[in-house]
Amino acid sequence: MSIKSTNPYNNQVVGTYTELNKQEIEQKIEAAQHAWLQWKKISFEQKSKMMIRLGELLLAEKEDLAKTITAEMGKAIKESRAEIEKCASVCTYYAKNTQEFLKDELVETDAQKSYISYQPLGVILAVMPWNFPFWQVFRFLAPNLMGGNCGLLKHASNVSGCALAIEKLVSKAGFPDNVFSVLLVSGKNVAQVIEHKHVKAVTLTGSTEAGKKVAEKAGSVLKKCVLELGGSDAYVILEDADLEQSAELCVNARLINNGQSCIAAKRFIVLKPIAEKFTQLFTEKMRAKTFGDPSNEEFELGTMANKTLRNQLHQQVEDSVKAGAKCILGGRIPEGEGAFYPPTVLINVKKGMPAFDDEMFGPVASIIVADDLNHAMDLANDTDFGLGGAVFTSDTEKGNDVARNQIEAGSVFVNANVKSDPRLPFGGIKQSGYGRELGKHGLLEFMNIKTVCVG
Repeated sequence: MSIKSTNPYNNQVVGTYTELNKQEIEQKIEAAQHAWLQWKKISFEQKSKMMIRLGELLLAEKEDLAKTITAEMGKAIKESRAEIEKCASVCTYYAKNTQEFLKDELVETDAQKSYISYQPLGVILAVMPWNFPFWQVFRFLAPNLMGGNCGLLKHASNVSGCALAIEKLVSKAGFPDNVFSVLLVSGKNVAQVIEHKHVKAVTLTGSTEAGKKVAEKAGSVLKKCVLELGGSDAYVILEDADLEQSAELCVNARLINNGQSCIAAKRFIVLKPIAEKFTQLFTEKMRAKTFGDPSNEEFELGTMANKTLRNQLHQQVEDSVKAGAKCILGGRIPEGEGAFYPPTVLINVKKGMPAFDDEMFGPVASIIVADDLNHAMDLANDTDFGLGGAVFTSDTEKGNDVARNQIEAGSVFVNANVKSDPRLPFGGIKQSGYGRELGKHGLLEFMNIKTVCVG
């Protein structure tokens, strides 16, 4: 069978790839296990040199890599370049910090000597999505390879070109064969890979439903998994917020990657006294955003990843309007063959509507009015998701309290947009998943935290 990647702007086939059969999958896993037996013995210094080189190659080949991203999933070319730059930064971060993170920790006990040692688990499977086809992979790849694990990548089928480009970069950087390799397979083959005795754990970034399936399979064979799933991030705008600045930040947060991001802002909860003014500013800034050919520098937004996803989003908008929401911008499918959807603003959004309850994975903003801070917190937390959130206020002490103690999410930002950072752990709660990526905590997820006692 073949796997096709299609440009969502012009519907042209970008690449056609042959799917691996069961025997080839088995061979890939066996090769990864063989590579790991040697890789885990390689010094941090040697691994660090390769990881630094990998970051350098990303920057040297940034333009071609960015074009591959844009061609396969429709991201605006400027954002594609920024994605590659971020991947280089995570390579540098773990190249410089992993040895310190994983050094033995002495613990005083009754033993002559007791300490905690961090050892790699082995071969880790990564099931990754199309929306950030390089970044999602590199935030797995960099810590795990530096920590002594090996990686198998099952990427989204529509970004197979990106997957193979990453595999090629790893090889060019000097990493041994099969330390990181791509499995060109469809979703139905993931269970077979998880079950394999040499695969020690699995990480998935994707939808909540996909996460449940992976977690169920991993649990059935007692293997650890880390899940970064959907989000319906609430951005809370308080009465004392700088409305001009807040509206600008909120629009950018909603439209990152054309709205196709788990941590893109989705629900804007605004206190009643400022709701009208904020809505006006927000809508004006949304209206000003241009969309078109994602490879053209002049456009700020590209396409959605495909028409099926675009049509699903539009149905969510229509269902929300039928339930009482009002669309004051966008909300119509543009003419033409590209998988475009315009920046869209919904007001009068209430619980029970898709625009409140579900993840809107595209450039659609839901504005929700709250009576006071307590009501705003109730609305923000009245969701099955818990990936990220933000609060805007001129009182940073109050903002810190709201972020730390009141908004239920894995990451909360004050007067800034939610984003992942190599230096900070990243992940969600509730239906947004469990486990963490990035920072020291992300590195330790797939390490054997071993206790050693010498009597």
